[in-house]
This record gives sequence, structure tokens and C-alpha cells, in this order.
Amino acid sequence: MYLMRIGAVGDEKPVARLDDQTYVDLSDVVADFDEGFFASGDLATLPAVVVERVERGAVSRFAGERVGAPFARPHQILCIGLNYRDHAAETGQEVPAEPILFTKSPNTLVGPHDDVRIPRGSTKPDWEVELGIVIGTRTSYLDSVEDARHVIAGYTVVNDVSERAFQMERNGQWSKGKSAETFNPAGPWLVTPDEIDDVLDLGMWLDVNGDRKQTGSTSAMIFDPYVVVHYLSQFLVLEPGDLINTGTPPGVGMGFKPPIWLQPGDVMELGIDGLGAQRQTVLAPR
Repeated sequence: MYLMRIGAVGDEKPVARLDDQTYVDLSDVVADFDEGFFASGDLATLPAVVVERVERGAVSRFAGERVGAPFARPHQILCIGLNYRDHAAETGQEVPAEPILFTKSPNTLVGPHDDVRIPRGSTKPDWEVELGIVIGTRTSYLDSVEDARHVIAGYTVVNDVSERAFQMERNGQWSKGKSAETFNPAGPWLVTPDEIDDVLDLGMWLDVNGDRKQTGSTSAMIFDPYVVVHYLSQFLVLEPGDLINTGTPPGVGMGFKPPIWLQPGDVMELGIDGLGAQRQTVLAPR
């Protein structure tokens, strides 16, 4: 399934996307795609609901509604740093022996086409296309990497927007450079694993003002999604609906010589094969 939330900010309704033109409204059977929904196990029963509604013609057409993040604000957003060798190299850092963990504030989450606002005092705002994992089951101390497959609700596109001066030059606290408002566009869809042939072979891309900056593939990850989920489960409890950003391929602004930083009015477009595409306009600080 391709799960979406459409509507005004704070008033999104849960739907299942059928194609670019049509969807099935699920708001009468699902309050929201949130922690309670994932914890309930209702994700497993939704395909039958969607099929039944399609068969009786209960299908709606998109009419220009805003697209929100495909899941509600999570309990936590966990991020993996330097998870592509070429990205580590372009930043001048060592390839990590274990996943590097940092967090983003959950209130950074916005829709895939919402504006991204540069924070006050920013001098080095940057972009990062990433594969996002959404957890479907409360999880800790997984016994094996293989077990991680069974606790993943789905995958999505995320833009791990960063402020590099805050991140790298303010006593090494990465979360400070990652947690400004609007710094985690997600969506347009949450795609369930059965819809993806091989999550370890998805093309990724990002453009700024129509110029291609990032081109990569999930096949180049150092630590794949299953390794990441298993690893994190050894240190903390993963809650239903939690989001994990899994790292970015090369081509971020800080990797250029000289570096390229986002400016007000810039437009970021990005996507991952099979997971959809995003578009954000960059706004000046408030």
C-alpha cells in the first residue's frame, strides 16, 4: 500500500493512494497514521478494506489538496550519519565502524511539498536526500538482523535538511544543526515493504534550482536498513511510528569546493525510485 495524509496542516486525513489521480479515503476506519495505529496492527487489515472499497467504487480523485507527511508526528526521529562511503569522503571524515546516531526534534516533520525555512543565525543550510524507515512494532533487543524485517511498517523519502555551522562548529552537537522548524520534509507516501522489490537497490536524487546535486542508490549504504534497525534496538526502545533517517549519498552542499549553501528562494526537488518525489521552496528566517 501507499499511505498518505492529505489536507491542511493539523487537519490531514489518512488515505491510500491508488495512482496519481485517485485514492481511497480511510478516515472513517483510521483516526490517523500515528503511534496508536501502528501499534494496533491495523496496518495488516487495511489492504482488504482498500480492495473492498475499490470494488464498490468508493474511490476519490485528488483535487489539489495539500500533501502532509504520510504519518503523524513520531515519538522520535533517529538519524544515521555518514552511512555512504562517498559522502563520508566528501566531508573529510572516516568511514564509521558502527552506525553514527543522532536525533532530530520530532516537530521538524513537515509535508513533502511544504516550505523549508532557514533558521535565524544560519550561514550554512544544506540538503540531504535520504531513505526513511517507519517502525511498525514496539521493538528492543532484536535477536538478529533478519528479525528487523518484521518490525518495519514501511519506507518513505526524507530530506534531512541541515545547518552545517550549527552542526559542525558549535561543539559538535549535531542535533542543533538538524532540528530547526521544517527541517524534515517526509513523503509523499509511506510505502509498505511488499510494494518494494529490493529496498537495497533504489535510485536517489536531489536537484537545487533544476541542477542535479545528488545521485545515488541505497545499494551503496554502509549499514543497510535491517542492520540499522537491529543495531538501534540494542540501545533503545523503538516505538511504533518512529522514523529513522538512514543517511545520504554524496553531493551535499558542504561537499562542493567551494561549498554551496541554500539561499531564500531556492527550490529543492528530490526523490527515491518507487517512493515518490518532493519539492520545497526555501524561505528566509522569520
